[in-house]
Amino acid sequence: MKLEEHILLWNHAAVKILDIRHVIMEPGELLESYLLPASSFIYGVRGSATLQLDGNKHDARRFHMLHGGKGMRLDIEAKEEFEYYQLFYKTGYAFTGRKELTQLMERYHPFSLQYAFRPEEPLALLRCLTLMRNIWQGAHSLDQLHIKGLFYQFLHELLRQMDTQGIDARKPDLVSQAIRYIDEHYQKSLTLESIADTLNYSPRHLSMRFKEEKGVSPIHYLIQVRVAHAIELLLGTDADMQEIAREIGYSDVYYFSRIFKKYTGLSPLRFRTSERQRRKIDDYPFNSTRLSIGSGGMRRYIGNDDDNHYQYKRGGSIQMKRHTKPGLAVSILLSLTLLLGACSAGGTNTGNSSSTTANTAAASNAAQNMNGTAGDNNQASKSTRIVPTIIGEIEVPANPKRVVVLYLLGDVVAMGIKPVGVSDVFEGAAFEKDLAGVKMLGSWFEPNPEAIMALEPDLIIVPSEDTYKKLSQIAPTILVPNEKMTTDERLALLGKTFGKEQETQTLLDNFNTKVKESKEKLAAAGVLDKTVTIIEGGKKEMSVVTGKQFGRGSQIIYEYLGMKAPEIIQKKIDGSTNEEGDTVSMEVLPEYIGDYVVRSSYEGMDDLTGNPIWNSIPAVKEGRMIELSFNLSYYSDIYSLDEQLDFIVEQLLATATKN
Repeated sequence: MKLEEHILLWNHAAVKILDIRHVIMEPGELLESYLLPASSFIYGVRGSATLQLDGNKHDARRFHMLHGGKGMRLDIEAKEEFEYYQLFYKTGYAFTGRKELTQLMERYHPFSLQYAFRPEEPLALLRCLTLMRNIWQGAHSLDQLHIKGLFYQFLHELLRQMDTQGIDARKPDLVSQAIRYIDEHYQKSLTLESIADTLNYSPRHLSMRFKEEKGVSPIHYLIQVRVAHAIELLLGTDADMQEIAREIGYSDVYYFSRIFKKYTGLSPLRFRTSERQRRKIDDYPFNSTRLSIGSGGMRRYIGNDDDNHYQYKRGGSIQMKRHTKPGLAVSILLSLTLLLGACSAGGTNTGNSSSTTANTAAASNAAQNMNGTAGDNNQASKSTRIVPTIIGEIEVPANPKRVVVLYLLGDVVAMGIKPVGVSDVFEGAAFEKDLAGVKMLGSWFEPNPEAIMALEPDLIIVPSEDTYKKLSQIAPTILVPNEKMTTDERLALLGKTFGKEQETQTLLDNFNTKVKESKEKLAAAGVLDKTVTIIEGGKKEMSVVTGKQFGRGSQIIYEYLGMKAPEIIQKKIDGSTNEEGDTVSMEVLPEYIGDYVVRSSYEGMDDLTGNPIWNSIPAVKEGRMIELSFNLSYYSDIYSLDEQLDFIVEQLLATATKN
């Protein structure tokens, strides 16, 4: 950025000095991979050293000035005895309402810029730093004010000399910083917000930049890193699933297993068994294929771009928490993905050429059908209808016979349609029995195009732009952006697609009538005005739902029944600031619990019956705790919502009767 703009923003910044250090390093001494906790000036005053800031090398000799932003990695190797001062500071914005200044801040992030130079008048800068350091030790309030005054003198002198010497500032590589930070800290409890805060950027800016460069979100990248390390541990050790889950950053083995299966197609145990057997049978060339984790080869399972790292947007698990470089493991993951894709496409593929030929033929036939060159599937005389969608008008068959549906399964089933292929169905889902015998096509976010082609569909329903791009060349495809639509809007679009507008309206009318009757029953029982908290997790921490459309019964409880959460949660629900949830420790969990508590339940979850904190919560102690199946409450289609409503109301009334 231009120095005049840099100076302008400094003039409007509120500065707080965090620390001032005076360091002497011995010859050969190393400081490695130190992440700057705040913006920092480093001023070498004696000796020499090699400094690297985010990989940019600087040969620092006497009187060398270096500036870096929060989250940058600093490495120092002292060539001889090296003495330097380091000043840490943070800034706030003192120009609320001035749009042009805000835009400059967002564009350049001036306090995170990297620049280095040897000042032509070094002693003036040294004098300010020395005085600040001397006063800093044991400083009181008045001394702090003195230090701040000296800092502005230091800053004025620094900017003056930069202007005189024509020094340019280098904008930091935010994406590289984020990747390095995730690679080194994937075992910790990371969220988009915590990563962005470490790097001194807004979550929105970090997510946008990361996706622009890597094609995936930071949290999707984090999941890929964790899965890659899980593969290394599964194949290279005999650690149990709980140990592996905790090692890669997940506190609950159940969630780890679900995520792993979503990315590989197999549970961790089945993956370990099958791959070890495969290695014995033949020398499977895991090392022959390499994949850059950030390349977008694996797609996200979260439903929108602000994914927090452990969730299904509008339905999946709320975020839970937890160094090596992912090389071999990533190759394995890609190889397995390709292998599984081939297997699922051929049904009972045994690896012979006939299956491949069949798949190729199916793909060819599908392509011909699209172009109107084979069969009756796409003849000009065939009856069609035009469906308006967010990506334009789509021509679809008037009476589709072979429908493939991803994620929006319950909506379609409720309309009386039985698809020929669907994305994987969780055991215990409301519509599970209705889809018995239907071809499963893998996860909804990563479907197998070859397997779908083999079904020769005449209509495909997808919930995301990613899946639309993958499948829209196979057959007419309707994009239903589930995370951006209300239930009414979604069903209206599906009704138009299938020519079942009256049927979908009846579904909505019946559901709304049931909601009204349910509210009347709850009100009569004195329950409707009580507070409800929805949680998920184990002994160490819980995730608390803070959105209306996250799943776990949140849409039924907070949106349709209109019940409230405790004030600490309700503020976030009303503000729509965090649909994913807040992770809280067991020690503070009681502060978040309302009159009733709904706990997402699943096989293998922690048993809390002996936990004294859990048992001290009035809602638990007095029997106002409801366990809601994860698999039932994951989906947000009309079929699932209807069953969730029945279950939740029944349980609320039952607990009210007991009390």
